Amino acid sequence: MFTEKAVNDAFDTQLCRKAQLVNNTLQRLLAEAVGIGEDLREVLKYTLEAPGKRVRSALVLWCCELVSGARNSTTGDRVQKGEISNGVSGEVNRNAEIAAAAVEMVHTYSLVHDDLPAMDDDDLRRGLPTCHKVFDEATAILAGDALLTLAFEILAKEIDEPAIAVRLIAQLAEAAGPAGMIAGQMADLKAEKTQGTEELLQSIHTNKTAKMFRCAALMGAICGGANDSEIQSLSEYGLKIGLGFQIADDILDVSASSEQLGKTAGKDVRAAKCTYPAVVGVEKSKRLAKKLADEAVALLEPFGPKADILRKLATALLERTR
Repeated sequence: MFTEKAVNDAFDTQLCRKAQLVNNTLQRLLAEAVGIGEDLREVLKYTLEAPGKRVRSALVLWCCELVSGARNSTTGDRVQKGEISNGVSGEVNRNAEIAAAAVEMVHTYSLVHDDLPAMDDDDLRRGLPTCHKVFDEATAILAGDALLTLAFEILAKEIDEPAIAVRLIAQLAEAAGPAGMIAGQMADLKAEKTQGTEELLQSIHTNKTAKMFRCAALMGAICGGANDSEIQSLSEYGLKIGLGFQIADDILDVSASSEQLGKTAGKDVRAAKCTYPAVVGVEKSKRLAKKLADEAVALLEPFGPKADILRKLATALLERTR
């Protein structure tokens, strides 16, 4: 029987492997990109090579693995790899690797812009000086713009089936755009120094963070050839773990050090941001995050043991210290 430590170590190992795969893909794509000036390439390299956990990108890859497999030529039903090859479940394909890189580019762009003086004005990100501190503010704005645009370029050019490329581009644009992450950021700024409510918080965090997690899960599912039922389950799963992730992030801001977080701790309180601990308290925030994780895990029931890594991800996001 596996101990909890063994399970956690195995999860950490798998996450590290996925992060390395994403890092390798990002390095290759940036090296192969033509027409980028060396000054800008240096900035993009700095931002993309900062030591992030790549959780959203790993979610793309894991969801692809979960649903991928051969289909029975007679019935059209999916035959999981585990049924034909020594218990090994699905596999990651090249499209999923490109999608994971695109998600990471969009996430990194959002961090670069979020750290700007006009936004959260932070000096530290992922344990390193922020982009505008190493270079300058104008360069950081342009680097963020470049990463956002490049994400859609690689989806358009690198995905091997046009129909899949269109679906992936639509998902990422919706999650990152004016009805998604941007809407959440706008509402977050407007809510500063106001008396927030739990309903407002849920709306802000769903748009700002959870929709990108849902997008990552859906992009992986699309790359793996998921059916409608699988897409629905993974969509709801992604939304719930994304909201739980942001609640946990709010808690860490008031409970962890800057060294642990890799970014400046306590900024939410100083900026009088509308956060879960500020509105409902730390203990209720923890209960809400746990409830979301439990609901996310329940959504994976149809997938059986093949979804164990996603079950662990749901709880690991609450247990993190950075």
